[in-house]
Amino acid sequence: MLEARGLSIGHGRIPIGAGLDVAIQPGEILCLLGPNGCGKTTLFRTLMGLLPALDGTVLLGGKPITAQTRAEIARVIAYVPQAHAPPFPFEAQEVVLMGRTARLGAFAQPSASDRAAARAAMDRLGIGELARRDYSRLSGGQRQLVLIARALAQDTQLIVMDEPTASLDFGNQAQVLAQIETLAREAGTGGRGVILSTHDPDQAFALNARVLLMSRGGVLADGAAAEVLTDTTLSAVYDLPVTVETTPSGRRVCLPSLRQSAPTMTSDALTMA
Repeated sequence: MLEARGLSIGHGRIPIGAGLDVAIQPGEILCLLGPNGCGKTTLFRTLMGLLPALDGTVLLGGKPITAQTRAEIARVIAYVPQAHAPPFPFEAQEVVLMGRTARLGAFAQPSASDRAAARAAMDRLGIGELARRDYSRLSGGQRQLVLIARALAQDTQLIVMDEPTASLDFGNQAQVLAQIETLAREAGTGGRGVILSTHDPDQAFALNARVLLMSRGGVLADGAAAEVLTDTTLSAVYDLPVTVETTPSGRRVCLPSLRQSAPTMTSDALTMA
């Protein structure tokens, strides 16, 4: 569905990462993990054609993304940004309805079915009561849920989420993760591809996701969470001792130490790990 080959990313002519290979298929969850500034958001924006690649190719549906219009891309990829400041005091339901724009022709007005899709997306996330509220006056967590509802209403094969659980409380984090898993595994649709970034390795375990572990703009490891997220790799990437343990229920969790730094490892050693 979406593939990058030999991708170099950056802002202007300043490179952040090079030689990146990324691919995601329907029904797959790809989780990007890594410290602040490692290039996750820049990679997202390049994969969606919002930033030009410094080198390499991004293919969407087998075609170079640079050869596709924004409308064509928007019918395949929905984006949930990390933060969003609206220029006007839209109602929350109007923000969600904007997700249907990719399905409309020029100068067309949203139909009854478009409005129904927007309402269904809000109800699915349990935020129907926010429909008539001023989006700009919602809490950060509420705005994040509205943006996720907008992506659901867009009804695409691929959803890209930049830290979708940021600003959410514990309960809403669990709800969003459950929705991500449902979207990817949904029967009858073949599933959607989901790419998300997070600072919480436990979320990758909970979603049984494939993990792209990044550091300084490079991919250090790519594979199943259980294989990639080990004591060794996590301790090196985050520069503190981390222990991965299994709970009695069988779920894996990461336990960082708050006391001492972990020894630094080279990229080669991490890749081998």
